[in-house]
Amino acid sequence: MQKTILITGSTDGIGLEATSMLVSQGHNVLLHGRNPAKLEEVARTLSGRQNRGRVESYVCDLSQLSEVVVLANEVAERHTKLDVLINNAGVLKTSIPTTQEGLDVRFVVNAIAPYLLTKNLLPLMGTSGRVINLSSAAQSPVDPEALAGHIKLSDDLNAYAQSKLAITMWSRSMALSLKGTGPVIIAVNPGSLLGTKMVKEGFGIAGKDIRIGAEILTRLALSDDFDDASGLYFDNDTGRLASPHPDALDPEKSQAIVHAIEAVILATAL
Repeated sequence: MQKTILITGSTDGIGLEATSMLVSQGHNVLLHGRNPAKLEEVARTLSGRQNRGRVESYVCDLSQLSEVVVLANEVAERHTKLDVLINNAGVLKTSIPTTQEGLDVRFVVNAIAPYLLTKNLLPLMGTSGRVINLSSAAQSPVDPEALAGHIKLSDDLNAYAQSKLAITMWSRSMALSLKGTGPVIIAVNPGSLLGTKMVKEGFGIAGKDIRIGAEILTRLALSDDFDDASGLYFDNDTGRLASPHPDALDPEKSQAIVHAIEAVILATAL
């Protein structure tokens, strides 16, 4: 069955590879990127294929939460139903690690923006939808003060690992709160040290085949095997559903992070 799928960060890396797979399978894919020229190039390439699904393009800088709201509104204006949302976009190293509001870009792009986008698109998804959130094998306890921008994290990997635990925590918390009244929400480690630009810049290595990550995103988005996996975590390094960092299984800690995320959104996105 043809599905409508929004995948953030779909102009390079795992996102681009997953997008290519989904379009080739005949699904309609809503492309996202922050560089209009790059986005147009990807859309043109995918649109030129035979036996393909349709593609649409959406420009949005996920580090600006007000733009995330606009993105959700634009999708809602053009679609009455969204089958799958893949929150794939992420950042590790950046020359500008702090937003205009004083927030750490890793927290905003990797955890807060996906939360806001998901919440705003829930009405389009219903119980048949699916949300796939990119986590990581790198997960570290989240400091709510760092998430809120009150303290600065000097270590890129630490900020990244905290942001990835944050998205894992809210994924489970949101899934449990919906209790079957919303889409299936799954957090996933797509595979360690895949050959993305992020890995090359952050670790100075070529990395493994990015198709490893793209294939699991496609499977999680489409396979009936995960109909009952809402709130769970898939570790693609082991190839199975697994336990995330213990903090993600702690309801009180997870709710505290959700509250911190919502406070940031209230202060900056409206």
